[in-house]
Amino acid sequence: MPYYGFYFDPTYILVVIGAVICLIASARVKATFRKYDKVRSMSGMTGAQAAERILQTAGIRDVSIEHISGELTDHYDPRNKVLRLSDSTYGSSSVAAVGVAAHECGHAIQHQKNYAPLSLRSAIVPVANIGSTLAWPLIVIGLFITSNTGTLLINIGILCFSLAVLFQLVTLPVEFNASGRALRILGDTGILGADELAKTRKVLKAAALTYVAGAAASILQLLRLLFLSSGRRND
Repeated sequence: MPYYGFYFDPTYILVVIGAVICLIASARVKATFRKYDKVRSMSGMTGAQAAERILQTAGIRDVSIEHISGELTDHYDPRNKVLRLSDSTYGSSSVAAVGVAAHECGHAIQHQKNYAPLSLRSAIVPVANIGSTLAWPLIVIGLFITSNTGTLLINIGILCFSLAVLFQLVTLPVEFNASGRALRILGDTGILGADELAKTRKVLKAAALTYVAGAAASILQLLRLLFLSSGRRND
């Protein structure tokens, strides 16, 4: 039956490569964070205190800072204007924690300044969520239908998956820019010294590579789907 090609085919190597890339990136960011989480900042400021100072310096008064559970679950919520810092960041005074907190502040500053890629990413979110939800059900259903209807469903599913890939690609400049802003403001405010900034840069670079790895894995998966869809049409 034609749908077996989607489960037993050489293109699975693309999925494996993507998974390996993501695992390596994830392991690297965790190892780098743990290494520099042992280095206390000279200022003694915690992630939460550094975030508060950075937001004040940037003239941002309407963003609150909250503590959430977990490790490296830090994020900025633009809808509610809340900067959420994890257990590993909120109360820690390490150069790694301060760097992560500053990175999230970078997103708040992007929001304040209407940074175009961030606005684009926010606009894409609903469509990308719908696309990622519908993509695989449509593809799987299409595989069990041998008529043109099945091919149409598969193509629509691939299009939906492409929207999720687009979201990840748009995320890349947003994350790199936030890290750049974080490093600049940490240096300008004197929260971290030059030596400390070099260590923080390694943490943020490792974190950014997880987004690159995720995007690469999604692109490889998309290529696989396109190859298999093309093979189905040729059958």
